[in-house]
Amino acid sequence: MSDQEISHYQRIGGAEKVRELVSRFYQLMDGLPEAYGIRKMHADNLQSANDKLFKFLSGWMGGPQLFVEEYGHPMLRRRHLPFTIDDAARDQWMLCMNQALGDVVNDAVLRQELSEAFTKVADHMRNR
Repeated sequence: MSDQEISHYQRIGGAEKVRELVSRFYQLMDGLPEAYGIRKMHADNLQSANDKLFKFLSGWMGGPQLFVEEYGHPMLRRRHLPFTIDDAARDQWMLCMNQALGDVVNDAVLRQELSEAFTKVADHMRNR
């Protein structure tokens, strides 16, 4: 089986690595001064956001559809419309995600594929 036939979920290492990626992402968002703009869009306690992103990414990467099972269709843009998501917010989100990918994902090809996919989603999320 080629890498293209194996899901990103399998290639990253399943639930454990997706959870690690999400945890690292929110650690960075919480700690990087450069991410202040997106951090203030979240509740003080990031646990709920962490859990929802883990469930979303599980399905988005080709694993179990945990988010859909619990919350229904993600409707990402609609869920994020109350927030001002401009180029700066997109870039802050991508800063955290790209650094998390670098810290968690050992496979350079997979890191690049995920970064490109996240960039497309982040661009789509802009509403200002």
